[in-house]
Amino acid sequence: MSNPYTAPSSDVSLDAENNSGQKSDVVPEGVKGWSWGAFLLSWIWAIFNKTYIGLLVLLPYVGLVFAFYIGFKGREMAWKNKQWDSLEHFNAVQKKWSVWGVCLLIIPIIIGIIAAIVLPSVFES
Repeated sequence: MSNPYTAPSSDVSLDAENNSGQKSDVVPEGVKGWSWGAFLLSWIWAIFNKTYIGLLVLLPYVGLVFAFYIGFKGREMAWKNKQWDSLEHFNAVQKKWSVWGVCLLIIPIIIGIIAAIVLPSVFES
């Protein structure tokens, strides 16, 4: 039986080089993927991840298209533009951005549904 107090092992090889913050074309396998944080909180995410091209989402017409682009490629751009401690640190930070993005999307929808149910009965009488 293994010791429950030991840190979990990572499937990232120990000889892999941390090339974050460098304009290298080589990106670790755990970096690629969709980013809800980059898609839903685009301009804020871009500033904090030093991916300033993400500020293009503030432009009319171009913004919606670029929001999808940064959703698809944002994680890779954030890895290349900012220095991270490790791949685990990067994934933890990006997961927090995704959780906040989804929460800021879901909470207003839930409030709107509740308001649509409650308000007609309040103003009926």
